[in-house]
Amino acid sequence: MRSKKLVVLGVAGLMALAVPTVAYASPDKSVTVTVMGTSDLHGNTLNWDYFNNAEFNDSKANDVGLAKVSTLVNKIRRERGADHTLLFDSGDTIQGTPLTYYYAKVKPVDKTGEIHPMARAMNAIGYDAVTLGNHEFNYGLPLLATWVKQMKAPVLGANAVHAKSGLPAYQPFTIKTMKIKGEKPVRVGVLGLTNPGVAIWDKANVEGKLRFTDLVASAKKWVPVIRGLGADVVVVTAHAGDSGMSSYGSELPIENASAMVAEQVPGIDAVLFGHAHNEVAQKFVTNKVTGQQVLLTEPSRWGQRLSVIDFKLTKKHGKWAVTGKSSATLNTNTVAEDPKIVALMKKQHDTTVTYVNTVVAQSKEQLLAAESPYKDTPILDYIHKVQTETVKKALEGTADAALPVLSIAAPFSRSATFPAGPISVRDMAGLYIYDNTLMAVKLTGTQLKDYLEYSARYFNQLAADAPIDLSALTNAGGTPDYNYDQFSGVTYDVDVAKPVGQRIAGLSYQGAPVAADQQFVVAINNYRQSGGGGFPHVTTAPVVYNAQVEIRQALIDYATATGVIDPATFTEPNWKLTRDGKPLF
Repeated sequence: MRSKKLVVLGVAGLMALAVPTVAYASPDKSVTVTVMGTSDLHGNTLNWDYFNNAEFNDSKANDVGLAKVSTLVNKIRRERGADHTLLFDSGDTIQGTPLTYYYAKVKPVDKTGEIHPMARAMNAIGYDAVTLGNHEFNYGLPLLATWVKQMKAPVLGANAVHAKSGLPAYQPFTIKTMKIKGEKPVRVGVLGLTNPGVAIWDKANVEGKLRFTDLVASAKKWVPVIRGLGADVVVVTAHAGDSGMSSYGSELPIENASAMVAEQVPGIDAVLFGHAHNEVAQKFVTNKVTGQQVLLTEPSRWGQRLSVIDFKLTKKHGKWAVTGKSSATLNTNTVAEDPKIVALMKKQHDTTVTYVNTVVAQSKEQLLAAESPYKDTPILDYIHKVQTETVKKALEGTADAALPVLSIAAPFSRSATFPAGPISVRDMAGLYIYDNTLMAVKLTGTQLKDYLEYSARYFNQLAADAPIDLSALTNAGGTPDYNYDQFSGVTYDVDVAKPVGQRIAGLSYQGAPVAADQQFVVAINNYRQSGGGGFPHVTTAPVVYNAQVEIRQALIDYATATGVIDPATFTEPNWKLTRDGKPLF
């Protein structure tokens, strides 16, 4: 009991730092409080596509970035009154663009002392609270700690706890006080919950240091504390989708538990959620305990949308009670960028543009990734080449040096291109868009076949006489492109006429069928090895290489060392799609 009291008192002390704002009650003793929210900003400060070296553009005319968000926020503050509004974020902030990569890996802010670009922009806009997403842990705890320290807003994560003590590793919640002229203040509590998948996805950074507890259990613990401290409104900011499902097995708490939190935990008025990158303007869930309606909203990703929640509070028995609530999502493509934020970010933005446009090699011909989801393409073979050579070199002189080295790669981006001529850091980053590190594990022939069968779920089954419709061939069951792993080093066919589990044919190594007990070393990224995507065998397979080499950087270093990207030196078609044994293309 004693330690629990200390935790609550410590958090209450932190909350005392919140600056009160002022709102005004109407004659019927009601007041409207507005909560704005972003999520999954992923390092987007300006409306800029660093991979294409141009203003951001997509097929739906979306815009991105905090500069756009800032204009909308300023507009809402003017319309509602700044003293009536709050601004929260639901996580995945410091990873996702070359801008944030540069200040995490090339010139890391925890080493240089420079202000992190996301802290710089979010502080200027005036966020009131920010919640940890799973990608906050990608660059390690020291860099994360630096960003948290640089943020003026509290950074929340109630269910990220110290591995040994179980005590919160980050501030669990905060309460913002709004003074009402002539009335009792309105107190808005916000509880931050992060994603349990961090334990898998960033195992190397958090194992033995942090644990990530169940979102529902954590909310049940902290919501009564927030209410007990006098919160009139409780908002949960959760970096978790609302599907109730997980991309991993049952070994961790549920990944996408936002709707479950709303259903199972009394005392919550609204959930601002993220992680799924969807737009949910307004959704109501009935709490199973109280019968109350809980409002959920998700503002898409990258600053493309701003969620706006309006709470009507009415004085009842001397206390404020929520008597109405609604939400909407605003499209940031309807406004111009805030020139204040553009000017503030110019130096760091320009530094990043210079970095990504640095030429590292010359390509002898154009290489495209557009067909990579259904054809063996040279541009993915380049990834295989670098991964294989890196692992082979590392294994020299070890007991595993004589084993065949295979490689796994997935088509992360269909728009990736190596133009003929100069190849820049930007081109490499466009091909390998994630900050994964390279590992290698040992698999048997049987395990290899299981892995390939699992990967081949990516294709929809194609009837014998059906036309080939590329738009309907891939992404079966919503499987994303990044979960279709292709192998190099072995030859095989994927028969899309066959049912799932019976699609891999002709699996061979150097012309001979792969034996069930044959041993292979497989180059793999850390996301996949740690369980991302739920692929079989790899999480328990013996690890033979883990030097924390970033794959994107390995590609850049290899290109810089060779100076030339010549498909003739690495192209090796080794797999194809078939239908009833006949090539599909």
